Amino acid sequence: MSKNIEWLNSKKIEKTIDNFRKNNMDAFFVRDETELINKIDSFIKDNMKVSLGGSMTLFETGVIDYLRHKNINFLDRYKEGLTGEDIKKIYFESFDTDVYFSSSNAITENGELYNVDGNGNRVAAMIYGPKKVIVVVGINKLVKNLDDAIKRNKEISAPANAKRLSRNTPCAKTGYCVDCSSKDRICNDYVVIKKQANKDRIKVIIVNKTLGY
Repeated sequence: MSKNIEWLNSKKIEKTIDNFRKNNMDAFFVRDETELINKIDSFIKDNMKVSLGGSMTLFETGVIDYLRHKNINFLDRYKEGLTGEDIKKIYFESFDTDVYFSSSNAITENGELYNVDGNGNRVAAMIYGPKKVIVVVGINKLVKNLDDAIKRNKEISAPANAKRLSRNTPCAKTGYCVDCSSKDRICNDYVVIKKQANKDRIKVIIVNKTLGY
């Protein structure tokens, strides 16, 4: 990558971080997984109750493995042997946690979070319940505005996730959204978080890597 492109990207990130902070959400930029884990470690204390939403980004960056080895009460939705009822219980318990981890389908340069859920448990916890929410996103999730965020979900996030989850949806076959009525549809709850009443409850960490969908 040329220095000029790096400079351009850095200006976009600076603008985004500044706008998140104006919207009462703290934001940070880290260069790799090591810096990410170091940043997260400054927020996690012993015996905290911690949970997370479904996210490939948290797997790819090692965050889930990090949480599994911390001295915390980790509500691990990915633990082997869990039944459907066990997972539902974790969803509800997640509202009463100290920290909730998630990624985001897109973040905008205006300091907004855009997410689309199938069940709604992830966006619900981001909105209300957990004392703190830590959102980890790759640089590929950064878009200009909400119109681009919507477009990104239709063209990238939704088809890729439907394919990953082996859903019987048109997008999992064609690679693009047709706003289907499939029983396997994963795009049901559309949520924009523009601001926060509770200052710095949400912390956004942008990683200088392509991560997740």
